[in-house]
Amino acid sequence: MFTGIIEEVGKISKIEVSKGNIDYTIQANFAKELKIDQSVAHNGVCLTVVDIEDNKYKVTAIEETLNKSNLNYLEVGHYINLERGMKMNAHLDGHIVQGHVDQTAVCQRAETKNGSWEYTFSYDPKLMNVTIEKGSITINGVSLTVVNSKLNEFSVAIIPFTYEHTNFKNLKKGDVVNLEFDVIGKYVKRLMELQNN
Repeated sequence: MFTGIIEEVGKISKIEVSKGNIDYTIQANFAKELKIDQSVAHNGVCLTVVDIEDNKYKVTAIEETLNKSNLNYLEVGHYINLERGMKMNAHLDGHIVQGHVDQTAVCQRAETKNGSWEYTFSYDPKLMNVTIEKGSITINGVSLTVVNSKLNEFSVAIIPFTYEHTNFKNLKKGDVVNLEFDVIGKYVKRLMELQNN
């Protein structure tokens, strides 16, 4: 489990393709504190640490993960939002994030406001995911509040701290991001589907 509060922005230092999998080596300040088999969220995708060396560690993304996330768009030198798993005795500062990406979205607009930034995203309606005004959404692992909710489109407002401490500062129109919709909303949606069958 995660909170959506990004600890660090890491840098992709190596990418290796092996059959249908991709191994990512990531440079991060907290790499030496990690342990093999530990979970870390990468742009909101929960991946397992498989190797650690100095200030770098390696994770593997399998085909299922690559098909549902933006990880296959990553290149060496790209920056990625990182968060280690939540400690059960810690404050929950964001919202409950599982690290299981539901689908991707495309950035439609990135606008500078007076002291903040507003990003608008559109996503494929086939999976029937929804957002609500003032509801929670996770974008590239960042816990955010929906500002503007429309059918298959929504906006979020980014404060300066989030802009500076995540990869939002590199995000532009046309970029693909990972979405994890609010877990409570997903359960409500599923219960309604079962009632209608």
